[in-house]
Amino acid sequence: MTEARLVARPAAASHVDMVWIPGGQFLMGSNSHYPEEAPAHRVAVGGFWMDRTTVTNAEFRRFVEASGYVTLAERPANAADYPGASAEALAPASALFVRPPRSIDRNNHYNWWAYVRGANWRHPRGPASGLKGLENHPVVHIAYEDAEAYASWAGKALPTEAEWEFAARGGLDGADFVWGDELTPGGQHMANTYQGEFPYHNDCEDGYEWTAPVGSFPANGCGLYDMAGNVWQWTADWYQEHRRIESPCCTMDNPRGGERDASYDPLTPDIRIPRKVTKGGSFLCAPSYCRRYRPAARMAQPVDTSTCHLGFRCIARSV
Repeated sequence: MTEARLVARPAAASHVDMVWIPGGQFLMGSNSHYPEEAPAHRVAVGGFWMDRTTVTNAEFRRFVEASGYVTLAERPANAADYPGASAEALAPASALFVRPPRSIDRNNHYNWWAYVRGANWRHPRGPASGLKGLENHPVVHIAYEDAEAYASWAGKALPTEAEWEFAARGGLDGADFVWGDELTPGGQHMANTYQGEFPYHNDCEDGYEWTAPVGSFPANGCGLYDMAGNVWQWTADWYQEHRRIESPCCTMDNPRGGERDASYDPLTPDIRIPRKVTKGGSFLCAPSYCRRYRPAARMAQPVDTSTCHLGFRCIARSV
């Protein structure tokens, strides 16, 4: 495994291109959509700064050039972590969306996902692709440790799930979307999502088939861009179901997620890979399949996995 070589981080987090989120109370989760979002419960968070956009390819390149960091997708997997795996399976790779040519069984996500050798942040759409023209797009194929390394180098941190959701709602407590309760108000697309029959036909009515440049859609009430769609975003919290939270009837102050060893996905109990909460949905979220471009939506993402629709943004808690 290639070790990262990190240079000293900046002395303090810069608040340039960040937005101050003053904190407050809100209703976290939802009782009206996917079961892992329930029960909705009252939460309070303190104030923090948050990146106005997700981290871009240009920003991540500056980090890599300054530090020599090598992402998880660019390194061979550790054979000890995957007993019995072949050398081919351990080669550097990342998960890439591969659109099928026709309608297929949507109960099997391997019908459109594949681990592709050479797919990584430098080659977001496969080994033959590059970053030319994508400098202002969100960096993708980022595993949790990669996001954490960038945040540490920048003197920042990753948000908790509660911080992320509070900021995403932009003052619209309980609304379905970060802009209100209608998916396309007045026919306007408010985020980069998937239109058409997922996964084989995308109408691209919003103008994008893959990622969009950050800030291509309207900001939310806090002045934050892309808090819905474009790319999923890492949070610092280990995944747990909301129903396991103690005393969800009471307002919780600055809650954190569950325990690492209990963070596995309940839908796949035999796969005991720790998972963090990701938020926001992506360009692959479609009304016909996945309505997770809402602030309450959440996914349990394995920490050892990077994908072509997963990135991050940072926060800073100092004033």
